[in-house]
Amino acid sequence: MTKLLSSIAMAGLVTVALSGTSQAQERTFRKMTAGEPAKLQGAMTQSQARRACQQEMAGARESKSALRSKMTICMNGKMQGN
Repeated sequence: MTKLLSSIAMAGLVTVALSGTSQAQERTFRKMTAGEPAKLQGAMTQSQARRACQQEMAGARESKSALRSKMTICMNGKMQGN
């Protein structure tokens, strides 16, 4: 009987200890993510990036697959502000 009670008490203590740790982690995470996100300098929307890349690639004499891959790379760069 005492073994049963002591094991229940130990399980309760472990549960309390784990919940306290997770609350502290949650508070730390909230502090880290507080505030506004950093804005990307010179980033474009997808349609703006597509238009700009199409203008850059106008007149290129390459295969469709090569142009498609270069367009994807160009658009990703412009949408990230590069």
